[in-house]
Amino acid sequence: MSQGPDVSALNTSRRYNQWVGGKDHTGVERESTKTVLTVLPNLIDAAREGRAAVMRVVRYLVGECGVRQILDIGAGQPFSPDVHEVAQRIDPATRVVYVDNDPLVAVHHRGTVRSTREGRAEFQDGDLLHPAELLAGDQVKTVLDLSEPVALLLCSVLHLIEDDDRAYASMRELRDALAPGSYVVIVHGTADTLSDETRRAMARLLATGKHGAYRARTKDEIERFLDGLPIEEPGLVSSVEWRPNPANPPKTSVADAMCYVGVARIP
Repeated sequence: MSQGPDVSALNTSRRYNQWVGGKDHTGVERESTKTVLTVLPNLIDAAREGRAAVMRVVRYLVGECGVRQILDIGAGQPFSPDVHEVAQRIDPATRVVYVDNDPLVAVHHRGTVRSTREGRAEFQDGDLLHPAELLAGDQVKTVLDLSEPVALLLCSVLHLIEDDDRAYASMRELRDALAPGSYVVIVHGTADTLSDETRRAMARLLATGKHGAYRARTKDEIERFLDGLPIEEPGLVSSVEWRPNPANPPKTSVADAMCYVGVARIP
């Protein structure tokens, strides 16, 4: 008899869901968050600003750049408003495929995500570190047309890959599969704005192995993921600096945001 997903262990997707204001988390995630906040007290605000930046990116790509296909890898737990909801409010025919390798995420997506009648919003099991298999998956093949422009979202997922070589290689393979006119979106955590003392405390916390993987990269390291691609204005910048809404300005400083956002176009 097969067993379902283990809900007793720390799940970083559920913990992130807690950080952005969701309800799909347990005491395990809440205890981890409590500990992490002793080192990074502004983390929840930073996570929410990063999430808000993703929604601004989606509005920009669909509303201003004409994107009608989105591939969201490392999608995490569904949280409203989600990518497909924001995109389909602008054009109901937009097609979105969410991809994640977490079986708990799969259960939630398949049970809760609803698309417009005109569009599509589907979930596919897949792993960022296995791009060829991911791109050959049923939902990617049937919902998206990779011969036409696609927006590839890699939001708060690359910093979960500690192996730099594998992270860069996977990004290169995904980029090479995209049609001209496509876009690559990166939202990535950083320690650039933290004090040396805080960085050391963060390293000690991660070394315990109790709070999940996290590879905070520098701006130059993050820019390597987009190497050779023209980056849309305002460039690779803090999440709070990426086209903020004047009517709803960020509540977090650049120093506390701990996150870079970049949108690049495939020529």
